[in-house]
Amino acid sequence: MKVGTDSVLLGAWCPIDNNPFSVLDIGSGTGILSLMLAQRSNAEQIDAIEIDENAYEQCVENFENSPWSDRLFCFHAGLDEFVDEPEDEYDVIISNPPFYSENYKTENEQRDLARFQDALPFEELVEAVDLLLSENGIFSVIIPFKEEEKFIKLCSDYELFPIKVTRVKGTPTTEIKRSLLAFKRYELPVLEADELVVEINRHEYTDDYINLTKDFYLKM
Repeated sequence: MKVGTDSVLLGAWCPIDNNPFSVLDIGSGTGILSLMLAQRSNAEQIDAIEIDENAYEQCVENFENSPWSDRLFCFHAGLDEFVDEPEDEYDVIISNPPFYSENYKTENEQRDLARFQDALPFEELVEAVDLLLSENGIFSVIIPFKEEEKFIKLCSDYELFPIKVTRVKGTPTTEIKRSLLAFKRYELPVLEADELVVEINRHEYTDDYINLTKDFYLKM
C-alpha cells in the first residue's frame, strides 16, 4: 500500500503537547502514523493494531527496519478484539479510519477492507477511544469534511470535545475535502477552525504544507 497524503497530514499535524508516554494507532496499515509519532515524540510505548494480514506483515517489517523498533509494536487484531481486554490507557490515540461508505465495492477485497466504512464504523472507533484514552489524552483523526459535524456530535456523546480543527483543501479553488480533528475530555469555551491548502498547482506544494510535513519527506 502506498502512503497517502491523509496519513502524512495527520501524522505531522496531530497534537502531542501532552508529552505522551503511550500511543495507540488504530488501523495502522503500513504503520506510517506510528513511525511518524516515534520520530516526533519521546513516547516509550507505541502500539498499533491492524486487522488485514498483508498490511499487518508490512507494518511489522517497517517497524523492525526503523530506528525506533524497540518502541513500536503491532497487534494483528480487530478493534473489537483489542478492547475486549484493555490492559493500558493511551496518552495519544490516532486513526486514519476507512470511511468510504458508498454502496459499491470493487473486485479487490483487501482494498475494499481498507477503504470501506464497514471495516471500522465511526461509532465503534469513538466507543473504543473513550475506553482507552487516558484522562489527559488526545485523540486525533482525519475524516471527510462532510462527516465533520456528525463526528463531533458523536464524540460529544462520549464527552470528548474538539481542541483543534483544521480543514484541508487540495488547491485554493477546490472545495474542502478533509477535516483534521483532535479531541480531549474537556471542552474549550471557543474553538476557531483553521484551513490548510495542500497544493498551488500539481506537485507545487504550499508553504503551509511544506512547513508541516517537511521533516517526513526525503525531498521537499
